Amino acid sequence: MNTTKTMLITVAFIAIGLLAFALYLQHIEGMQPCPLCVIQRYAFAAIALFCLIAAALPPAGERAGAALGALAAIAGAGVAGWHIHVKSSPDVSCGIDPLETTLNTIPTAELMPFLFKADGLCSTNYAPILGLSLPQWALLWFAVLSVAMMRVALKRR
Repeated sequence: MNTTKTMLITVAFIAIGLLAFALYLQHIEGMQPCPLCVIQRYAFAAIALFCLIAAALPPAGERAGAALGALAAIAGAGVAGWHIHVKSSPDVSCGIDPLETTLNTIPTAELMPFLFKADGLCSTNYAPILGLSLPQWALLWFAVLSVAMMRVALKRR
């Protein structure tokens, strides 16, 4: 297997692992996801999906899939950055609002509510994990995954 396919599969499994960890935090630790958390979950799911599909394609398809995955990671990083801002600014909230209602009516939220249903408040302060909040960890992982996918997307043959 070539290094490009290995990189795409590795990125996909990291994104799936992060989604699995989010499910652990939600269902075992009782940390309810807010609308911004759910949007970040969609971004990680898109990264995994783009990378797995790209790994099955010829080289041009690999690069295109990696580019789409990088765009999903950049979008996820933007949402994570906004989430960090919301948590650090007491006057900003995304609590129970139209965003939550809209997210909870998307077909994927209705088919997989255990993963994509928003029930929490964005400003809820959960205990940090290794010194970082959940949106900070998400931002870090989005940055790492976007760099990895951009390397694949811009790789010359």
